[in-house]
Amino acid sequence: MTALPSVTQLPVRTDSDVVRVRQLVRTVAQQARLSLVDQTKLVTAASELARNTLIHGGGGVAEIEHVSDGRRDGVRAVFADSGPGIPDLDLALTDGWTSGSGLGLGLSGSRRLVEHFEIDTTPGVGTRVVITAWSR
Repeated sequence: MTALPSVTQLPVRTDSDVVRVRQLVRTVAQQARLSLVDQTKLVTAASELARNTLIHGGGGVAEIEHVSDGRRDGVRAVFADSGPGIPDLDLALTDGWTSGSGLGLGLSGSRRLVEHFEIDTTPGVGTRVVITAWSR
């Protein structure tokens, strides 16, 4: 078995950074042999979360990693910021709710698009979201 690449960190401070995150996630998803449909789902979720990191978190960092559980390969993406945090997480995860002018599908939609979704947020401290998608 070949060694998996290490974690790649990308800043999320501009719209161009969101594009770079999306491109890297697509590349790593291809390396992990995710189906085209699963690649698209993962890239969509990562794009939404990177945009949330930029707009709502004031910028932060994305970490993209090719992972394996011994049976299959996958992609883990972590989005972290030191922004205002999310005061009401249950509300923020409700379909249709938005804190801005968007469609309100960012967090809830991202959660539905991947197999693993976890979020840790503290008002005044920031937010960290981890998503993982696996090959079939």
